[in-house]
Amino acid sequence: MTDNPIELVSPVWTHLSDVVVERAEGVHVYTSNGQRYLDFTSGIGVTNTGHCHPKVVAAAQAQIGKVIHAQINVYHHQPIFDLVSALKSVAPAELDTFFFSNSGAEAVEASIKLARQTTGKPNIIVFQGSFHGRTVAAMSLTTSKTIYRLRYQPLMAGTFVAPYPYAYYYGWEPEQTSQWCLKQLRHLLVTQTDPSETAAILVEPVLGEGGYVPPPPSFLPGVRQICDEHDILFIADEVQSGFGRTGRFFAVEHFDVTPDIMVMAKGLGSGFPISGIAARRELMARWVPGSHDGTYGGNAVCCAAAAATVQAICEEGLVENAARMGTRLMDGLRGLQAQHPIIGDVRGLGLMVATEFASAEGEPDKPTAKAVQQCCLEAGLFLLTCGAYDNTIRWIPPLVVNAEQIDQSLEIFGRALES
Repeated sequence: MTDNPIELVSPVWTHLSDVVVERAEGVHVYTSNGQRYLDFTSGIGVTNTGHCHPKVVAAAQAQIGKVIHAQINVYHHQPIFDLVSALKSVAPAELDTFFFSNSGAEAVEASIKLARQTTGKPNIIVFQGSFHGRTVAAMSLTTSKTIYRLRYQPLMAGTFVAPYPYAYYYGWEPEQTSQWCLKQLRHLLVTQTDPSETAAILVEPVLGEGGYVPPPPSFLPGVRQICDEHDILFIADEVQSGFGRTGRFFAVEHFDVTPDIMVMAKGLGSGFPISGIAARRELMARWVPGSHDGTYGGNAVCCAAAAATVQAICEEGLVENAARMGTRLMDGLRGLQAQHPIIGDVRGLGLMVATEFASAEGEPDKPTAKAVQQCCLEAGLFLLTCGAYDNTIRWIPPLVVNAEQIDQSLEIFGRALES
């Protein structure tokens, strides 16, 4: 037996640090001894409004004193009405009906259940490098790292994987990569899953855990065209790229495409566990009542916090700030790349930015990425890595970040590169 509380927590959770956070505000977290860190992880893309945004805190506090759990099958509550109204004002106009869950994985599973049941078709196409969650079905759709599937096989059947246009990895020009990947997607529909058996194509508008890779401009419109040609539903997984992260409210807006189903989580609740999917009313109306559900879905407190989150993002211009600060961050990182060729690529949209490390031979350089990450941590800056080879540092600060804080992070990162 042990009295050490850390040893009472399952070691299946990995840990970037042993830092114990006592409180957090905006872009900073604080330890019990008063040490302050710049948190450029946002709780893995969750605290888009910053830690403990006053409007979100106030909304949750007000609701928690009224009713915490108003189970949606039993009765309605006002916060869910407030949330659907807020989402309708920012989501693509065609996506006017919403279902809520607790996590990104649950929302992904809801999206494929909706697609399978309403189309009567079993198969789902995903893309190489995707991350869609850790539950069994969502894990079956995830291809960013083998660790997520390790000794959990066999997984859900009916999943097929197409290449994603990761131009830097392939070493091709972006448009060449896009057209090749679209050709391979069409080939998949001829060789592995016939359109008559394919319910949906599920795609991250910006590849997330797989490396923070924005697709070339022609790719998502090309996927949309293929879906339309073959009566296949287009599902956009906006779990990490949504709610202003890329400098648009949703990343699909960069590419002028509208999905049939959109998956939302992370930034929706500013840290409260809530996720959802949006779809056309006509599609949702074909989802058989009672065939999908969840005890905690649409929790009243979480809905209140999420509605306040959307309100804060809109009223405080956080989408526009993400675009401005993202440009400042990318410019600074490209300046550092010019001085340090070990940075093979700098890419991103808004404040969803990647710096990928590569050796002189062009091979993934995980040791350098991890060393730089550790140096930044010791200097007071939290950063995460991602990608199949863990050689990419991802930059996901809260959208409330200002120019001074961006510059401070670049200074810390530059010193880490020097060391």
